[in-house]
Amino acid sequence: MVDPIFQSDNYVLARKLLDAAMVRQEAVAANIANAETPGYHRMDVSPDFASQLKAQLLAGELGSSVDTLRPQIVEDPAARSLRPDGNSVELEHELLAMNRNAVEHEYLTEIITQNIKQLKMAITGRIA
Repeated sequence: MVDPIFQSDNYVLARKLLDAAMVRQEAVAANIANAETPGYHRMDVSPDFASQLKAQLLAGELGSSVDTLRPQIVEDPAARSLRPDGNSVELEHELLAMNRNAVEHEYLTEIITQNIKQLKMAITGRIA
């Protein structure tokens, strides 16, 4: 009876995007930590994750096969090294990415929280 609530597209999508936000935070933290490491290449969540998630959503397969889809950290193919040591991390870019990711994380957490509050209200009949 509870399964349909946790299988709704909004909930499943928010949960998967929240997973990606957590992985992206790890990548950003690694990038900041290695901002001065010669030869280090910027890391980010694989762009394949977003395209596969979108394809599953459009195909209506989000609830059934989404557990097999996991965000992965990969080298950012768009990052170019502007420094002579080969490092492709731009600290300002990483700080902006960290802030954007924090806002996305907070928003997605709120969506999931609202779903759980709706379930609690359905069970108890009370909001609080």
